Amino acid sequence: MEEKLDIREKGGVRNGAPQVSDRRLFMQLLAFGDAEDTPSLVKALEAARVPGVLYAEVNDPRGIGLLTWSCDANFFTSTLREFLHRPAFAALTPKLEYSMLGRTYALGHEPDLEEWLFEKPRRTAANREWLWAVWYPLRRRGEFSALPPEEQTPILREHGKIGHAFGEAGYAHDIRLACFGLDKNDNDFVIGLIGAELYPLSACVQAMRKTKQTSLYIEQMGPFFIGKAIWQSQL
Repeated sequence: MEEKLDIREKGGVRNGAPQVSDRRLFMQLLAFGDAEDTPSLVKALEAARVPGVLYAEVNDPRGIGLLTWSCDANFFTSTLREFLHRPAFAALTPKLEYSMLGRTYALGHEPDLEEWLFEKPRRTAANREWLWAVWYPLRRRGEFSALPPEEQTPILREHGKIGHAFGEAGYAHDIRLACFGLDKNDNDFVIGLIGAELYPLSACVQAMRKTKQTSLYIEQMGPFFIGKAIWQSQL
């Protein structure tokens, strides 16, 4: 008998049973230029109760970024699309090079799958004490996927150890999203580094450069969107 394909997210065993979920959280970053009246953008977001974060872009004095999320992918082509066609955002100039869409995912050992897939990413993005953000996509070299698990594990562990160190120190908190087949440039992941100050986020990226994963197995990173939150929705 042919085994049924199981594409659910899987976490660790909890209360004696494996955790599974056929849902995950989609997060999208859109960037715009010619945003000269940000208070009107904030007012529109609050009135429509859009779940997300509005960033002032560092490298463009008239640039903004809008991060939104939903467990239903239809949200982006219906509710959000209709909202962005209204006057406040319709007058802005899209900066499509910064468009990023990804989904939360599990590695199979998460102690609380619901927390990992849905609560932690939203809580990290909307934390009122962590206003700075660096968002970027990346693509691994194909050679990495061809490595056997026993070779991938130490490479990923080295990379993850740096991320955990920055997180535990309160310097940088990451949001990791898979974007296989969702990215126009064929990237694999979207990464968000969130924190109270900008410098530690840059330092985290710098520290990651030295890992075997980044130095040998990352084919492409960026473009990088750097912003500071000027509005965050209530969770």
